[in-house]
Amino acid sequence: MAELKKETGSQALPLSDATLAELPPAILRPAYDRAALTAGIVHIGLGNFHRAHQAWYVHRLMQAGGARDWAIIGASVRPEDEAHRQRLLAQNCLSTLIELDPTHTSAEIVGSMIGFVPIEPGHRALIRQMADPAIRIVSMTVTEGGYFLNPATKSFDPSHEDIVHDAQALHAPRTAFGAILAALKIRRDANAGPFTCQSCDNLPGNGAILREVVIGLAKLADPGLAAWVEETVSFPNSMVDCIVPATGPGERALAESMGVADQAPVTHENFRQWVIEDDFCAGRPPLEKAGVTFSRSVHAFEAMKLRILNGGHQIIAAPGELLGCETIAETMQEAPIKALFRKVALREIAPHLHDIPGSSPSDYVDLVESRFANPAIHDTVRRVAFDGASRHTGAVLPVIRDAVALDAPFEGLMLSQALWSHMCAGTRENGSAIAPNDPLWESLTKAARAAQSDPQAWLAQREIYGALADVPRVRESFGKWLTRLHRIGIRQTLN
Repeated sequence: MAELKKETGSQALPLSDATLAELPPAILRPAYDRAALTAGIVHIGLGNFHRAHQAWYVHRLMQAGGARDWAIIGASVRPEDEAHRQRLLAQNCLSTLIELDPTHTSAEIVGSMIGFVPIEPGHRALIRQMADPAIRIVSMTVTEGGYFLNPATKSFDPSHEDIVHDAQALHAPRTAFGAILAALKIRRDANAGPFTCQSCDNLPGNGAILREVVIGLAKLADPGLAAWVEETVSFPNSMVDCIVPATGPGERALAESMGVADQAPVTHENFRQWVIEDDFCAGRPPLEKAGVTFSRSVHAFEAMKLRILNGGHQIIAAPGELLGCETIAETMQEAPIKALFRKVALREIAPHLHDIPGSSPSDYVDLVESRFANPAIHDTVRRVAFDGASRHTGAVLPVIRDAVALDAPFEGLMLSQALWSHMCAGTRENGSAIAPNDPLWESLTKAARAAQSDPQAWLAQREIYGALADVPRVRESFGKWLTRLHRIGIRQTLN
């Protein structure tokens, strides 16, 4: 993307197809005829990450003259996303991507999304769209907590009330997975063939998990449909990587200062990576031409990214919140937090990882450290710390389990658990209150406050820790660190 220099006194133009040609020349924009695009992908959970990542890769192919039949239709199963849908529809589903490099800022208009289906009870419009034979990929970013998994085992939980509902009423589902099954059923009955289901969420084995959830629900709803899905539908694993902050007034003001009035701009770092298994039952765009890596060894890429970057985020977010840091970059300016990340990543996480093409675990630690410290990225501690119950169980606890099995060091990782507990008690070091920041906040806070007098009350959350709560080394280490945090404070404990 070209660097932007806003002309003094220039007026920001509302973003739309009609104004593209009038935007400042430094803003890159679609060079293709958007009116000629046809849809090939439906994406469920159309937030900032998708628009800065998957949508950008497809846009890049379109800029090179290809993928004109792979445009994206947005979707959501959450009524609260209706305002976001309206914002995007008002600007013809265009998005301004603003790259925040430490040395410069640049912008590009991405046009690979061409529609956003209505959000409605029963998801009829979404089902109709996915049932269209032109749709060959249904992808999703619904966050780690959106897959109806048991937090401790990370396996499909068929007892959730929404899953029970969908199994009995597939014609009017509540969940994205129910809608997917309803569309696949229509396609099977019409002999229209399946589509690929593609998870773009930060989960180990995200494709395998999506497969387990979709087929698990299908077995409850329609065993015959389950057998057809199992035989015909692809669920490729993938690793996605790009730091994308939430959008607020500051981001909208930044876009406006560049000459574009975008109600939903996206800021992102100057790094992207996407590694995918090449397993697409209904075809795919040639994403390798846009920089995507297709590999049979997604797990090695995924493990390194999830454990060092996503796990690292959780390791630094809790002490950052407790010390009143607003952004991740600010946490990295706190010498004790920065040292904690580096020591834990190099000594306790990296030894359990393998090299990937072009990078060793220690190289990746250096890369992630520099990305976390990027002062241009206003990625809030609160965003990163949100839903720790899903994020710790997905990225941190698996490393602790490996360390227990191998009798390897895990003191820093257990300190991270004590810091998380301390944060969930709801009070910062300076005495100010921490607002609820987790779907399970009430139960987490109850356990954290009980742990102030009995540290094991935190580990007793079996739905999170499972059998780890019974390991003497785990219990001893956690109790030691939590007691020390209460006695001498955050910085002194970290030092």
